[in-house]
Amino acid sequence: QLQLVESGGGLVQPGGSLRLSCAASGSTLDVYTVGWFRQAPGKEREGVLCISKSGSRLIYADSVKGRFTISRDSAKNTVYLQTVSLKPEDTAVYYCAATTFVCSAYESAYSYWGQGTQVTVSS
Repeated sequence: QLQLVESGGGLVQPGGSLRLSCAASGSTLDVYTVGWFRQAPGKEREGVLCISKSGSRLIYADSVKGRFTISRDSAKNTVYLQTVSLKPEDTAVYYCAATTFVCSAYESAYSYWGQGTQVTVSS
């Protein structure tokens, strides 16, 4: 059974950076498509980025283009979300999720979820 654990969140000033990690156990993450989602206070959870099993990347949130990137480290069985130039509107709980299917911005496409990591962007 695949298990996912996010880490790397925290409090950062506007313009700052964070690298979020999604560490997997129970199975190799290489056979899964992995997506990052986020849920801001009072808002629905939204898809942010996705990386396929082959390494293709999709961005679902226009607001993060040019600022967020997704990558894999197979040796560490981990997927990363690198964030730069953070804005207050990036404040949210960030979740990683995995599926055996193709990338999707829809939560229902993903079978495995982490518990989330809080990112707060504030001065």
